[in-house]
Amino acid sequence: MIPRWHGTKLLVGAAVAATLVLSATSASAAPGDGSAYAARATLSGPLGVPTVNLGPIAPADADGPTTGSLASLPANTLLSAGLATTSAVRDDSTGVVQSQATIKDVGLTLGALGLSAGSLDATCTATQSGNTGTSTFGSLVVLGETLAANPAPNTVRSVSVPGPLGPITIGSITLNEQTTNPDGSLTVNALHLRVLPGSIIGTLVGQGDVVFSSATCGPAAPPIPLASGLGLWLGLGGLVVVAVLARRRLTTR
Repeated sequence: MIPRWHGTKLLVGAAVAATLVLSATSASAAPGDGSAYAARATLSGPLGVPTVNLGPIAPADADGPTTGSLASLPANTLLSAGLATTSAVRDDSTGVVQSQATIKDVGLTLGALGLSAGSLDATCTATQSGNTGTSTFGSLVVLGETLAANPAPNTVRSVSVPGPLGPITIGSITLNEQTTNPDGSLTVNALHLRVLPGSIIGTLVGQGDVVFSSATCGPAAPPIPLASGLGLWLGLGGLVVVAVLARRRLTTR
């Protein structure tokens, strides 16, 4: 005969074990964040041209909504673009985060500065091994020059226009801009244009800040451990068996 207090211990032990199994799942660190947008722009054209403020366009977030899209940018005199799509998703079982942004048929005319692209794409992936990002371009042309389709991270080019005494630098373009943020996440901007912010020349030829195709991800969280999938059901089944046996011993005197 099993004493009542001994059977009670078995039941308590089974309950504690169940709590530990379930808490092992719920206490796992949440996977990292992910977000994306297709464009953001603050532009002031030459004297008499209206200012443009856009974005973030077609935002997406791993917490939802995980996708975004826009058929075309709102009509304005400085900037145009066609289809914009974004996504930001995470896998709770692995901690992997993936973000992506694409914008097509881009055109920008800011004074003497002309820019066009068939497509601008940025991707960001966070895994247990770290964060990685890439940018790819389709037919990117700046001031009549076709630029590489797969530039190295943080490739910076100055932007100059003809002047009365020679070329005048009016800003810079960063291709495949990659920035590690203080929280450990990575932001990838396919193209980041900066044009004479706050300068006197800027008021004459135009100025502003434009980002096309931005994706942020990570850092990845540890995979959910222990009780998941088949392991969870097997563990819970075992606990049920233990509880049943313990109850039988309680009733057998």
